[in-house]
Amino acid sequence: MTTIESIDMDSTATELHTLLDIVRWSMSQFNQANLYYGHGTDNAWQEALSLATQVLHLPQDLSSKDSQLLFNARLTTSEKTTILALVKRRVVERLPIAYLTNQAWFCDLPFYVDERVLVPRSPFAELIQASFADWIVAEPSSILDLCTGSGCIAIALAYQFESAQIDAVDISDDALAVADINIQQHDLSDRVFPIKSDLMQALEGQKYDLIVSNPPYVDEEDMADLPDEFHHEPELGLAAGDDGLDLVDVILRQAPDFLTENGWLFVEVGNSQMHVEHKYPDLPLQWIDFQHGGHGVFAVNKMQLSSYWANHR
Repeated sequence: MTTIESIDMDSTATELHTLLDIVRWSMSQFNQANLYYGHGTDNAWQEALSLATQVLHLPQDLSSKDSQLLFNARLTTSEKTTILALVKRRVVERLPIAYLTNQAWFCDLPFYVDERVLVPRSPFAELIQASFADWIVAEPSSILDLCTGSGCIAIALAYQFESAQIDAVDISDDALAVADINIQQHDLSDRVFPIKSDLMQALEGQKYDLIVSNPPYVDEEDMADLPDEFHHEPELGLAAGDDGLDLVDVILRQAPDFLTENGWLFVEVGNSQMHVEHKYPDLPLQWIDFQHGGHGVFAVNKMQLSSYWANHR
């Protein structure tokens, strides 16, 4: 079986002509390599299409009839050479596409990403676009994005709640540097503020109507089983101890002191949901059902948290 390392890319570039040719060839390489998809796409076709359209600065969605005419567009030699080189890196290095192109999307917004931050993929996008309507009555004026990473959640919140100010908190200087790039690119430096803090340690005296957190939550067993693609992401943003709750435990204890009277806390814990349910059986957490995929996000308000901790000292 021919591997991508043995393929003459210059010769291949002369044999491929259209966008469809390139995407079809890339898809075949991805299928042969048994890649893992979980950083924005879930199959080889979408992965190949996403890579090609990003390089060519084309719309990511080519589903309409007019857009599909682009599949017949012929590519220049330099365009083909660039795409083929990235396809080879995707296969050989198992790098997520977002790190190859330095771009990812969240809430239909573009973000700069590199290996200093996780690739955006949180189901929080669905909640943000719905304005947390089932929980929040009045539009929040102060929001905390805890463990902000690339800043994508904080920035999406700023677009959704146009009067709110958002603190984007992370312990990683590298992550905050990337978040600042995105804050500047979206021209939101007057409303989104990157802050270095070990969870809420540096936020004394602050009160928030809404706290959203996508912290590290991968337990030890899942860390050992992660596909190669995830090992390019910073471990600091993934690993969270034996049960995945090293940070979640602290967030649940700290949150009541930083929420306004009607404030809500939303936390993503992914597969560690079972650990949360086992550890906090009496805490009235609301587990959210998503219409567009995703799981392991709970909501709880200040009153519920305060009451719980008053009875569990």
